Amino acid sequence: MAVEKLLDDRDIEDDLIGFHAQQAAEKMLKALLAARGVDYPKTHNLRVLVELLSAEGIQLPEKLAEIDRLTQFGTTFRYDSISIADGRDRVIWLGWIQALRAFVEPLIRG
Repeated sequence: MAVEKLLDDRDIEDDLIGFHAQQAAEKMLKALLAARGVDYPKTHNLRVLVELLSAEGIQLPEKLAEIDRLTQFGTTFRYDSISIADGRDRVIWLGWIQALRAFVEPLIRG
């Protein structure tokens, strides 16, 4: 996973790591929606995807309650050149991605 490989490299901007974390979360959420046969819009907004899962009766674990904070990296980072990250967040982002993967994979496998 890109986030794991880049985590300790201080030459890599935090926003780039945030972007990879957002992309990983987005793809995992969309994979779960697709596995459940749920149509989803073309979006980078993680809150929208989480709400679609919730409507299907799938609630993310409490430790993922703030994962939608990564949405900013799928939009703002890609289109604006501003710094929106703090290096202390890298470990939190990785934890979210690892927890999301551990939650999503068994649901997809059935």
